[in-house]
Parts: sequence; structure tokens; C-alpha cells
Amino acid sequence: MAALPLALVIAGGWYWVIGGRWASTENAYVQQNKVLVAPEVEGRIAEVRVGQNQTVKPGDVLFRIDDASYRIALEKADGAVALARLQVEELRTRLKDAQLKADTARNTLAFQEVQFGRQNKLRQTGNATEAQYDTARHDLDLARQALAEAEQGVADTLVALGGDASIETDKHPSVLGALAAQDSARLDLERVVVRAPTTGTVSQVTNLQVGQYIASGSPVMAIIDTTSTWVEANFKETDLGHMRPGQPAELTLDAYPDVTIKGHVESFGGGTGAIFSLLPAQNATGNWVKVVQRVPVRIVLDEPTSLPMKAGLSVGVEVDTGFVRPLPTFLKTALDTLGIVPNSQQIAVR
Repeated sequence: MAALPLALVIAGGWYWVIGGRWASTENAYVQQNKVLVAPEVEGRIAEVRVGQNQTVKPGDVLFRIDDASYRIALEKADGAVALARLQVEELRTRLKDAQLKADTARNTLAFQEVQFGRQNKLRQTGNATEAQYDTARHDLDLARQALAEAEQGVADTLVALGGDASIETDKHPSVLGALAAQDSARLDLERVVVRAPTTGTVSQVTNLQVGQYIASGSPVMAIIDTTSTWVEANFKETDLGHMRPGQPAELTLDAYPDVTIKGHVESFGGGTGAIFSLLPAQNATGNWVKVVQRVPVRIVLDEPTSLPMKAGLSVGVEVDTGFVRPLPTFLKTALDTLGIVPNSQQIAVR
């Protein structure tokens, strides 16, 4: 008669101790990054190099856009660069001509100043007529005006050269602009070949057909990144009290029920699933029923597995929180007296 109650007490104590250590859930799924592939230029599809569910590596060609218009654009950009360089050389020639004209105008002005001085002295002594004096003064004014125009021509040409007569041709602003346009055209030509950005499995290729016109930035296929695999486990909020990042976890996939995969807790979601739902619950309406919320917990694998991990597979997760519930005082005293469990920590085993 005493054995059955004692067994029930021992079993209840055992369950009490280990009941709070392991947090488990079946609401967990394998997750992998999904990369949407979108071309950076528009045009018609000229060739599709991959098939549905094909495995690709970074740099593998996925498809190619007709490049005729982009090749023409690059040729126009090459011509614009050559023309800009030619214009800079023409400006240098114009600068030399303007400087030569300015030197000639200075020499002419110096000569006219001497001539005017002579006519002015002859006029004062009465040996020159007023007409000769006026002609000399007029020629002097013309020489000053010619020098001003020549110097303005030098200044204008210098401004066109960017203020530096010795500037490198490819450093000139107009040439820099043409070179930038050339680089842009060359980049667009390179972008007509769309390559895989990561290792993974190609999906939704059937949506892409040769001859189809696609716009820049429009996703046309997807790649499931097989190099990034984790498990998103949605635990009840009541299971999170003793769960911490770094705690070990055991994963069992429904697809491979005989295999246990080791992992650990990496991080916790910033909110419950209801917070990020499209239509969050409006509990302030008065029609409120308390429901245990679930928080997404990110579980990462301790080491890569050879099993084919597909995004969306169902997973069973058990996390060892290491928490040990203390035995009730009366039960601990009874067990210690009987010598069954010397220490309550010894009960905390799975």
C-alpha cells in the first residue's frame, strides 16, 4: 500500500524536475535565402542557359539579353570620347593662336604709343598738323582695343581649358564626362549577360522565354541559396523563460525521421508572429480571447549535413535550456532520507 504512493511521488518529482529543461516544438521549418534574379538592363531575351531546378554556382550564366542596341550605344560613347579629346587639342591650338595675337597686339600698342608721343611733341612745336595728331591718337586707341580683344580671347580659351593650359587631355571636364558615359555604356553591355550571384537551385525558370521582353529591375526567376540553411522554430512564449542564445538543440526532419541533427539557438525574433502578420489582431475591440503567442527562434546547424535540405521542410526541435526545477522541500527531504537521490541535480538528466 505504501509502494504505490511512493512510486507516484518519485515519478511526479522526476517529471517536475525534467519538465522545464527541454523546450520543444513541431512548428518549425527549414529556411534558406531566396534570391530574386532581376536584370539591370531591359531588352528581349536572346538565350536561356539554365533549366528548372538546375544547380548553379556563382558566375554561371543564367540568361542573355539581346545586346545589339547596347553595342551601338557603346560605339557612340567611344566616338564621343574621341571627339571630346579632339576638342581639347583644338582648344590648345586656339590658345596658342590667341597668345600670339596678344603678343602682336602688345607690340603694335608699344609702337603706336611711340608714334603718338612723337606726334604730340611735333604738335607742341608746331611741326605737325592737327590731322596727323588725330590720326596718331586714333591708331593708339585702335591698338589698345586690339590688345584688349586679344587678351580676352586668351582668357576665354583658358576658361574652356578648365583654367589650366597644361591640363591632361583625359582630365578635362568634357573628356571626363565622355569617359563616364563610355563606362556606363560598357557596363550596360556587360549586364546583358545575367549570371548567378550565389550557389543554389534555380526556380521559376519556366516564366522566362526566348523573345520575351523584360524590364530592368523586374524579377524573372529565383535561386534558393543552398549555402545558407537554418531552422525557424516558432516556440510558445511560455517556453522562452529559460532559453538563451547558444543553447544546444536537436533537430529531427520529417523527411529524415531516423536522423538527428545537432544545432544551437542563434537568436530570437523581434516580436511574435502576430506582430508581423498582414492583418494583426485588434485586441482593443473587446472581442478578446487570450491565445498563447509564438516567437520565431533561429536555430543554426553546428556543422553542414549531407542530407538534401529543402526550404520549407517540417522540423521537430528540442532545445536543452539546462534549467533544473528545485524539488519540493518535503520530497527532497524524503528522498535524501531514503538515499535514493542524494542531490536534486542528479535528476536533471534526460
